[in-house]
Amino acid sequence: MSSYIIEGGHQLHGEITPQGAKNEALQVISAVLLTAEPVTIHNVPDILDIVNLINLLKAMGVKVEREGHSTYRFQADDLDIDYISSADFVARCAGLRGSVLVVGPLLARLGQAYFAKPGGDKIGRRKVDTHIIGMTKLGAMLAYNEERLAYYLAAVNGLKGCYMLLDEASVTGTANILMAASMAEGTTTIYNAACEPYVQQLCRMLVRMGVKIEGIGSNLLHITGVPVLHGTEHTVLPDMIEVGSFIGMAAITGSSITIKNVSYDNLGIIPNAFQRLGINLERRDDDIFVPAQEVYEIESNLDGSIPTIADAPWPGLTPDLLSVILVTATQCRGSVLIHQKMFESRLFFVDNLIDMGAQIMLCDPHRAVVIGLDHKMALRANKMLSPDIRAGIAMLIAAMSAKGVSQIDNIEQIDRGYENIDTRLNSIGACIYRRD
Repeated sequence: MSSYIIEGGHQLHGEITPQGAKNEALQVISAVLLTAEPVTIHNVPDILDIVNLINLLKAMGVKVEREGHSTYRFQADDLDIDYISSADFVARCAGLRGSVLVVGPLLARLGQAYFAKPGGDKIGRRKVDTHIIGMTKLGAMLAYNEERLAYYLAAVNGLKGCYMLLDEASVTGTANILMAASMAEGTTTIYNAACEPYVQQLCRMLVRMGVKIEGIGSNLLHITGVPVLHGTEHTVLPDMIEVGSFIGMAAITGSSITIKNVSYDNLGIIPNAFQRLGINLERRDDDIFVPAQEVYEIESNLDGSIPTIADAPWPGLTPDLLSVILVTATQCRGSVLIHQKMFESRLFFVDNLIDMGAQIMLCDPHRAVVIGLDHKMALRANKMLSPDIRAGIAMLIAAMSAKGVSQIDNIEQIDRGYENIDTRLNSIGACIYRRD
């Protein structure tokens, strides 16, 4: 187990560039399984979840060439059918959250796929019903393999386009069904589809590969499948979660930084969410400048009541940023209710922040009230254990503002989502030491 040793109280300065988006990269890398032709993907983040997914594809027989720091060339022209049906493949998928996204492409291309309950963050129950129901509507038959603890999907008569109304706007569910429908016969209509920028990016990639998709950017998609998909080239967007994390770091440390090449038009409501905490943001072309401020004052509601910041399906606020917003609010002036609707265990990390002196009342597994300290009292250093990616980065942000030296263990969780975050933050003034 590796750890971060963080000396708090250092101000940040200069410029930092976000990595490629983890959630998009997981989707578009899985999509290379849909074609036997080469697919080149740029701006791929060098993080643990992506490395593990690429290694899984290699084991499946996909040829992978790294053509630069963040560019990969994939060719799935000789898939290992025996391995994809093996117990080792199922066990490997069970340990990797992103593996859920190979199911749709495999079902479309090979007519069969095992669906292991995926691993990942310990943030509460993450059901896969939406994925499976969508694929059975396309014509796949479902059975449960007790020996391998996995579902088995088989499209004996091929996949057929159909109409479906998703029970929830699941991002990975929408992506998985999209990829399966891309080779289904006829037209598939998905209503209540997730429509965040990363799903839009997957849609545009599939269109370049030959699939006809209407309604991109909306929650109503029409997909006309094709028997053969072609190769393409694709560039991953900057990671909006990392952009939000850098905004939070600047505010909690009272720093002035520039975040470069953020793809501002794809950030949606994220800048507004941080502005509600009293953080001034300046858009400079495609960069964000965060100036240092003496006071960050949380905006009250128009009637003077405590505001609520809650997650919601896109174009609402992504749940992945609520942990960052919560820890940032601990040093603002005023109070705010953080409402995490999606995952019932994601707020439990606040006990660590309370131990550091933060004024937080955990109302229930989904809601916490933060009473800001207004930078009048620094957080205390603490020793912590990262339970998931987003809680881990929130702890790191807290430690960067704290008085003294903090330690965060189990930082492999942070590695899953943030590329060389210690080195990159040290380059703009942080003091973080990695102990392996």
